[in-house]
Amino acid sequence: MKKLFTIILAAIVSFGAAADEGMWLLPLLEKMNIKTMRQMGCKLSADEIYSINHTSLKDAVVIFGGGCTGEVVSNQGLLLTNHHCGYSSIQSLSSVEHDYLANGYWALTLGDELPVEGLTVTFLQSFTDVTKQVNKVTKDLEGEEFDKAFSDITAQLTAPLTKADKYVSASVVSFFGGNAYYLIGYKKFKDIRFVGAPPSSIGKFGADTDNWMWPRHTCDFSVFRIYADKDGNPADYSADNVPYTPKKALNISLKGVEEGDFTMIMGYPGRTNRFMTSSEVAQQRDVSNAIGIYCRGERQKILLEDMLADPAIKIKYASKYSGSTNAWKKWQGMNEAFAKLDVEQRRAQEEKDFTNWVNERDSRQKKYGAALEEIDKAVIERAPILSVATYLRETLGNIELMGIAGNVASFGTETAEAMPMIERFYRNYSEPTDRKVTARMIEIYRDSVPAEFHPGLYKTIDSDFGGDVRAYVDDLFEKSVFSSREKLDAVLAQDNAAEVIAGDPAAKLYDSVSGIYMGLGSAMKTVSAQLQKGHKDYIAGQLEMKKKQAMYPDANFTMRLTYGQVKAYSPKDGVRYDYYTTLKGVMEKEDPDNWEFVVPAKLKELYKARDFGRYARQDGSLPACFIMTGDITGGNSGSPVMDGRGNLVGLAFDGNWESMSGDIIFEPDLQRCICVDIRYVLFIIDKFGGCSRLIDEMNIIY
Repeated sequence: MKKLFTIILAAIVSFGAAADEGMWLLPLLEKMNIKTMRQMGCKLSADEIYSINHTSLKDAVVIFGGGCTGEVVSNQGLLLTNHHCGYSSIQSLSSVEHDYLANGYWALTLGDELPVEGLTVTFLQSFTDVTKQVNKVTKDLEGEEFDKAFSDITAQLTAPLTKADKYVSASVVSFFGGNAYYLIGYKKFKDIRFVGAPPSSIGKFGADTDNWMWPRHTCDFSVFRIYADKDGNPADYSADNVPYTPKKALNISLKGVEEGDFTMIMGYPGRTNRFMTSSEVAQQRDVSNAIGIYCRGERQKILLEDMLADPAIKIKYASKYSGSTNAWKKWQGMNEAFAKLDVEQRRAQEEKDFTNWVNERDSRQKKYGAALEEIDKAVIERAPILSVATYLRETLGNIELMGIAGNVASFGTETAEAMPMIERFYRNYSEPTDRKVTARMIEIYRDSVPAEFHPGLYKTIDSDFGGDVRAYVDDLFEKSVFSSREKLDAVLAQDNAAEVIAGDPAAKLYDSVSGIYMGLGSAMKTVSAQLQKGHKDYIAGQLEMKKKQAMYPDANFTMRLTYGQVKAYSPKDGVRYDYYTTLKGVMEKEDPDNWEFVVPAKLKELYKARDFGRYARQDGSLPACFIMTGDITGGNSGSPVMDGRGNLVGLAFDGNWESMSGDIIFEPDLQRCICVDIRYVLFIIDKFGGCSRLIDEMNIIY
C-alpha cells in the first residue's frame, strides 16, 4: 500500500503530458512544477494561487449554488458567475409583470438587491491528503465492511474541523477511483441576493443554436452578492444582514488578451471519465446518450411549443427547458466526436498496451490482471439495467404531477413543512403542458422497454382505457388533487388529508413507478460494486505504468486548476477559427424573427454610436468572447479566467463542439474553453445597464 501511495504521488507531480491538459489538485501545485507555468507566463508563486495558511486566489473562488463556480470581485461580497448559472434564480424571481429573464435587472442600490430563496455560495476552507489514514482502516475491506470502516474514519477525521468552527462542514472525498482520499472543509453562505443581469437576448444570445459552438457572442454573466451577519458569519436571510467582507476579491484587468497569452482557470469541474474503457465508451454512446437524446428531444418539442405560445409558460419552464437542452445537445456532440476521433478504438489500444505491460510480470498480473475483465463483465451485465433505468428517468421520471404527489406524500401533510416545496412547484407549473408531456412519456416508455419492467399503470391503461394512453392521462389529471394548487390546498385543509393523498391516482402512480426504480437500483448496486473494483485496480495499474507521466484524478466537483494559452484552432481542412469575437458578430447574427438571435435596441444604438468607452480593444472594436486551451467541464461554468498575475480577464462558460468527447479524452488541437471577455461584461453593466455603482466597487486595473 505504501508503494502504491508513492506511485500515485509520483504520477501526480511528474510533468510529461501537455501542460494544457489537466484538472490539477491545488494542494500539489508547488510540486506540479510551477516553473512550467511561470515559463508560460504565470507571474505568481504557487502559494499566491493556493494556500490554506494565508490569503490566496482560491479565497475568491466559490461554489455557486449546487453546480457552478463564481468569483468574488469586490470587498463587499459582489460576485460574478454565468447567466446560465444564475438562470434558475432569475427565473424564480420573475413574473409576467417583472420578467427579469426577458428584460434583465439592475439593482441601483443595495436596497434593490433581491433575496434568492435557497441559493447558497460556498468557500473552500481546507484540502488535506488523508489517504494513509483511510487506507489504514479500510485495507482489503469490501462491501458493507468497507462502508462501515469508511464512515467511522470519516467521522473521526471531520470532527476536529467542524468542532473548531460551527460554520464549517467537512467530508472525505475519493480520488483516482478510490486510490487516494482528501479531507475537504467548506463554509456555506445562505443569504445570497440577485444584483443584476442582462436580458436573455444578451446573456443567452444564440440560445440552443449557439450552445457548445464557436464562434460565440454570448455575454454569459450575472451578478449576485453574498450577505452575512454583523460578525461576518453565514446566516439565514435577514434585513439586518450586511454585505460580506471576503478574504480575497479578484482584481479586474482591462488589458485584454492576445493569442499566446497565459491564462488559468480555478473552479469546480463536475465530472469527467478520463479512465473510461472502450466498452464503456460504446455503452455511453449507444445507451445513455442515445436514449437521452431521443427522450429529451420529444419532451423539449412539447415544452418549447407551449413556451412560445404563452409568456407565462415561457417564464415557468425557462430553466427546465434550458437545463434539458444543455445536456441533450452535449450528448449529440459527444457521439459525433466519438466517431470522428475514433475514441473507442483509441481506448481499445490503450487497454491492449496496458494488458501487455501487466503480462510482463507476475506481480503485475496478480494485482491488475483481472481489472479489465471485471470492468467488461460489469458493463455487459449493466447494459439492460442501464437501458431501462435511463428510459425510466428520461420519460416517466419527467411526469411532474407524479413528482409532486410523491414529494407531498414523503413530506407528510403537515402544511408548514410541505408548503415551501408546494409553493415552488406550482409557481413553475403548467398543467396543460404536463398533461401533454405525460402522455408522450408514457408512450415512449411503453414502446421502448420490455413489458417485465412496466409499472402497473400500463395494465390499468389496457384494462380500463382500452390501451388509450391519452384517455388514461386525461382521467389521471382530472381526478388527481395535484393537478392544481387550489385542489391540493382544499384537501390539505381536511382532517383526512393523508388518506385522500394516499389514495390519489398520481400518488399511486408514484408508488408504482418507484417500485421499478427500487428494483433497478438494487440490481445496479451489485454491478456498480463490481465496476468500481475493476476501475480502482485499473487506475492503480495506470498510475504505476505511467509513473513518469503527469496524471490527475477525474473531476469530482472539487476545486481544481487548469491553465493554457489563448489560442485559435482549425476544426477541419481549410477552416480556421480566430481566438476572439466582437460585438460586430452579434449584429451580423441578428434575426428579429428568431427568438434566439434578437438584439436589444439599446445595444444596437451603442454599437452604431461606437460608444464602448474604456472597454474597447485597441482597434476600437468591442470584444465579446475568446477561447483558450484550458481543460474544463460542467461545473466550471462561471469560473474566473485569470491572466498570469491573477487578474480577472474573463468568465469560462462553455466548451466547443469539436471537444464534446472532452469528458472522456482530451484533444489538445481541438479542445477549447469558451470565455466571455470581462470587458464585454463591464460594458453591459456600465453602458447598457447604467449600473455604474457596481463598476465603482471593483478594483479595475489596466
